[in-house]
Amino acid sequence: MNITKSFNRSLWAFHFNSGSCNGCEIEIVATLTPRYDPERFGIKLVGSPKHADLLLVTGPVVKKMRPRLLRVYEQIPDPKVVMCVGACGISGGPFYDSYNLDGPIDDVIPVDVYVPGCPPRPEGIIFGVVRALQKLERLQGELP
Repeated sequence: MNITKSFNRSLWAFHFNSGSCNGCEIEIVATLTPRYDPERFGIKLVGSPKHADLLLVTGPVVKKMRPRLLRVYEQIPDPKVVMCVGACGISGGPFYDSYNLDGPIDDVIPVDVYVPGCPPRPEGIIFGVVRALQKLERLQGELP
């Protein structure tokens, strides 16, 4: 599957840490290294949510990050896909009963792709990105 040809442009991702321990961030950075080289498919991280197609969210949502996560989600233009990376974002992980937790990511914003693991492997993150691309292709076909 030629990713850039099927989606008609490069996939740009914005990363948002909503309160994780940084284990997932280390794996995301490892995914961007030349060993895996996702940029050959046109996939790259961007510094602004206004330029992104994909929102990578790590960690459970802590109370102070909830309004920031909602603002970032609203800034991403349609069609957009949200990818939840790591066990903490999916269920709260070891922090599930913390006083400071507003819940997993899908309690705050809709999530399209889940990448489990603590931390997830780079191969799992790339597989999640492929799933996100498939979802974006479907969404792009639905737009007028």
